Amino acid sequence: MKRLIYILFTLLLLVGCKSKNEIEFSWDPVYNVEVLWKTIDTKYCFVEDKGIDWNAIRSEYMTKAATIKEGDQIALFDLCASMLDSLHDGHVNIYTQFDISRNEAWYNSYPDNFYADQQSEYLKNYRIAGGLQYTTIDNGQVGYVYCPSFSSTISANNIYWIVSAFKSTCRGLIIDVRNNGGGDLSNAYRLAAAFTKEDMPVGYWRHKSGPGHNDYSKAEKMTVKAADCPSKWLRPVVVLSNRQAYSATNFFINCMTQVPHATIIGGKSGGGGGMPLSYEMPCGWTVRFSSVKMFDVNMHSIEEGIDPDETVTTLKTYTKDKIIERAIEIIHSKTGG
Repeated sequence: MKRLIYILFTLLLLVGCKSKNEIEFSWDPVYNVEVLWKTIDTKYCFVEDKGIDWNAIRSEYMTKAATIKEGDQIALFDLCASMLDSLHDGHVNIYTQFDISRNEAWYNSYPDNFYADQQSEYLKNYRIAGGLQYTTIDNGQVGYVYCPSFSSTISANNIYWIVSAFKSTCRGLIIDVRNNGGGDLSNAYRLAAAFTKEDMPVGYWRHKSGPGHNDYSKAEKMTVKAADCPSKWLRPVVVLSNRQAYSATNFFINCMTQVPHATIIGGKSGGGGGMPLSYEMPCGWTVRFSSVKMFDVNMHSIEEGIDPDETVTTLKTYTKDKIIERAIEIIHSKTGG
């Protein structure tokens, strides 16, 4: 993990240096679209995977850029955002002082599978340990942990208190990561480490190593280190997923597919299996894009999301959260309850 962070940091520094040396400040729409197109063409890691004719995209958007008046920032932003939308990638964004581009097509056609009003009936009298909210449900027989984001710190000490609260009475544990848009990958690693006694291989990663669409480094193994979290939960655990479980959360779900006593239910996760880097456009805006590919243990890309072990749907009209209710049933079935 430290090696991965070091390489990404080095790449980010190199990107920043090239930005200053090769790009002159300009509001020229044609120049900005050309630089943006070339940046994605040479540095984004999923051009081939997405099945996009990126050269055709260039022709289309360079023609449109020529019709925009220099200095019309809104029109330029909208055009650049539209071009990037063709990638259907939640990790691809343009950041300005007046807006942030984003693509939501990757989850809009999927069931929500998460409603705060339903969840609040389970998440009562909860405690907070770092980025985790936890309580017991089902008359104290099941532990329930909600992780709304991996951006908040999750320490080994946080997990110790959660495991201690559940170990004497709970048959199993539910980890709810629905609508968790991601965050710090180290938090995902640490939480996954609570469910294994031994170091656990969970996949591979490759970073972009050249301008060609298929220029990548050799695959390097990603491993959850058992020692990163001394407190262990080795009884049944059910992970709740939906399409808005993205980025670092998608990676956490991938890790949990390797835990023998874990079951993943709900909906397909959102994907986001590429780690993002940032680059500066000629006009000073920042574009973020994926530059590192992640794979599961079988070298299958996790960019498009991970299917659950069991698909379960909950609707807003239901009086109870069907996904949580099914998780309780699974825990009882595995513990003879």
